[in-house]
Amino acid sequence: MFRKKTFYGADIPPACGYCEHGRRAADPRMILCCKRGVVSPYYHCKRFCYDPLLRVPRRQPKLPSFTAEDFRLD
Repeated sequence: MFRKKTFYGADIPPACGYCEHGRRAADPRMILCCKRGVVSPYYHCKRFCYDPLLRVPRRQPKLPSFTAEDFRLD
């Protein structure tokens, strides 16, 4: 009946890499979670709470370069 409102769409899968309870460990492949301890960045638990400031978005693909000849009609 009542659902949590999702930020930035519902297509972002939950992961401890951008949870408000997780912090980066000295090992860049692990996350220190105050609820679960040391976990993988792709792990998530029922206490997952999305923090949009921790998420690093994917890079946009480079646009191809065009010349004037590409737009010429013959």
